[in-house]
Amino acid sequence: MTGAHVALPGVRLWVLDTSGAGVPVVLLHPNSGTSAVWEPQISALVQAGYRAIAFDRRGWGKSTPDPTTGPQPGSITTDLDALVDHLELEKFHLIGTAGGGFIALDYAAWRPERLRGLIVGGSTGAVADKEVAEFIARIAIPGIRELPTHYREIGPSYRGVNPDGVARWIEIDEHARQPGVAFQPALRTPNTFAKIATIAAPALVIAADADLLAPPALMRLWAAHLKGHEWATIHDAGHAVAWERPDEFNAIVLDFLRRH
Repeated sequence: MTGAHVALPGVRLWVLDTSGAGVPVVLLHPNSGTSAVWEPQISALVQAGYRAIAFDRRGWGKSTPDPTTGPQPGSITTDLDALVDHLELEKFHLIGTAGGGFIALDYAAWRPERLRGLIVGGSTGAVADKEVAEFIARIAIPGIRELPTHYREIGPSYRGVNPDGVARWIEIDEHARQPGVAFQPALRTPNTFAKIATIAAPALVIAADADLLAPPALMRLWAAHLKGHEWATIHDAGHAVAWERPDEFNAIVLDFLRRH
């Protein structure tokens, strides 16, 4: 599958779109990596009859801000909404992992009428409430963010058994963020417990039990405010859960999509 640039207000987004008549599923990549990390999910979605759409968010990969066509800095959430308009999507499923989960929650609270379903995997949710901030502070490993990204993002089992997969993940991440781009994506409004409680779409939360950044107990803090959500845990996987355990992740996702 080849991608193409789409000109939207204030940004040129690099978009992968399998097209077709299937129900659309939009994928939001983590802070580490680009739309390329979704290769295993796109393949599974297409085989199951869905239309898969992924994009490099502004400042990542091949997507670049364009101050001649819209105000800056903009937000990924509004870029997503503009892309949905451009592609003329009526209703779609939205999947975000890690930093992509921040945006997915932001969008789901803002545009409930557009979502068939919401899936968030391996993510702190960027939730601003003090309970989450205090939890993150308690589990923080000193100096871990000074180390290469894959040590905190990829679980030890995967690093031990799949050197080729680790090398490919590192290659994608090394070409992810453009110089001067902040690691955390800009949201329309801060994610909070109260905001999450307004989300109406059917939701699935997927945790990984070897995740150093968003362990299951942390994710349960904010997921508890998500109405009627479903919960799944993938064992022996780290923060890059969709990359490390694609077969398990995809099976859980496809089961949810079929039922919604």
